[in-house]
Amino acid sequence: MATTTEYTLEKIAGHHVEETLGQGALIDAKHAADEEHAQSLWQAIKANKNAVVWSVLVSMSVVMEGYDTILIGNFFGYPEFQKKYGHDYGGTAGYQISAPWQTGLGMASTVGAIFGGIMNGQLCAKYGYRWVMIVALFFMTAFIFIIFFAQSLPVLLVGEILCGFSWGVFATVGPAYASEVCPTNLRGYLTTFVNLCWAIGQFIAAGVLEGLINRPDQWSYRIPFALQWIWPVPLMICCFYMPESPWYLVRNDRLEDAKHSIKRLSNDKTEEQLAGQLAMLVHTVKIEAEIVSGTSYLDCFKGVDLRRTEIACVTFAGQILSGSTFAYSPTYFFEQAGMSPTEAFKMNVGSTAMAFTGTLISWWLITYSGRRTLYVWGQGTLFFLQIIIGILSATTSSKGSLWAQAALCIIWVLTYSMTVGPIAYAIVSETSSVRLRSLSVCLARTTYQIVNVVSQVLEPYFMNPTAWNAKGKTAFFWGATALGMFAWSYFRLPEAKGRTYEEMDLLFQKKVPARKFASTHVDPYALGISPSKEPLAPAQEETKETK
Repeated sequence: MATTTEYTLEKIAGHHVEETLGQGALIDAKHAADEEHAQSLWQAIKANKNAVVWSVLVSMSVVMEGYDTILIGNFFGYPEFQKKYGHDYGGTAGYQISAPWQTGLGMASTVGAIFGGIMNGQLCAKYGYRWVMIVALFFMTAFIFIIFFAQSLPVLLVGEILCGFSWGVFATVGPAYASEVCPTNLRGYLTTFVNLCWAIGQFIAAGVLEGLINRPDQWSYRIPFALQWIWPVPLMICCFYMPESPWYLVRNDRLEDAKHSIKRLSNDKTEEQLAGQLAMLVHTVKIEAEIVSGTSYLDCFKGVDLRRTEIACVTFAGQILSGSTFAYSPTYFFEQAGMSPTEAFKMNVGSTAMAFTGTLISWWLITYSGRRTLYVWGQGTLFFLQIIIGILSATTSSKGSLWAQAALCIIWVLTYSMTVGPIAYAIVSETSSVRLRSLSVCLARTTYQIVNVVSQVLEPYFMNPTAWNAKGKTAFFWGATALGMFAWSYFRLPEAKGRTYEEMDLLFQKKVPARKFASTHVDPYALGISPSKEPLAPAQEETKETK
């Protein structure tokens, strides 16, 4: 039987739905939840085609972040960029951007993204996703002028920091919006699509860089900067017409607007289905409000939300700690290891193509495997690959060893793009509570960016021939951090596949261990929670019901 706390929580939520939307609304909400569970993938796509389209369009803004991420890191090995902004160290080193400036430029947009992400959490909670995106895209258009016309490293640094503000918004709005406009069966695919957009941006940048590497003038690096103007204006127009998240509207008691938004996001749903979905949203928001009230950053660290915040933040940080800073900027590594610039940039194109392919494969994998399985074993595989790279670098410096390290880097990128890279977006979006989602996702992304700052400080010193010159042995360091992430995820990461947000709320409220999330049965519309294998709490006699 249900405990008194469980009984009270769900009874209050049920009464609230009936009082707000009328008699029978609770039954409509349960039918809507059951319908989500019963839908196949293709049924969900057919019934929510508009939601899929809008989610994809919003996530396309992440293409710009992926484009720039690979752009600056690979410019360090770009001949004309080195001549313009670097110094001639003589000998085999030639023109180089010094390690301190590599560190500064590498982390500039990251610093901006930290502040942009923190502001975005509060702004989205207050103004919604739509207007925040429009304003961020407007400023992005303006800030590109700074990096395009930069004549010195300090100006370029300032431009990168300012652009980072907008990238911080794009990186957090994409997965948050996708998780709120799509049903349970589509959440995994459309939140991981954010990673595909990141890979698309990297692939475009790699192709542009490879195509312009032999151009003997300043346009070899200015054209890649200029291409960033392609995206903002079309995306601003799309965002102006996009439906606002119905979850945001329900949280702000704009129920009629929420119902209208649900109608725009769905395809040919009946009035009864629209009413049921609205009732399910109201029921979920009320359950969360009864567990912990408040919608500030501080509330992310209170009660059951502390555990959810830990999972979201560490999962995102795991993208960096898996070794992505090392493997995702391979051009400079390949050049310092002995490849010619042309060969290095061709390898880079192959690497980004693997990232794109890997994300597509991840969509097939999440159909049959859980988020937890892919993330845990993905980290384990990435650890193994980096240890092999480190051993090869430490034991021999032959040409064959160099190409073996390059091949393993590409295999690493493919593995990452099938597992840790895309799955992190799904985990973060699904684990955070609806009430605190915009704040939780921004906190998680900020954690990612802070860890990224540390990695951007360390990586140039590991690789630069004027600093530590560790070359491929750098993989030992990142292999150790990947091993730490493997251990954490095995013990702390829960399975969210197939769960509605109401079910996730109850699982966290009952403090179900991470490894038991998948096997524990919950029913948000019953009087309590019923375990499938062993009781979560001692059975009690039913308390006398208040009439």
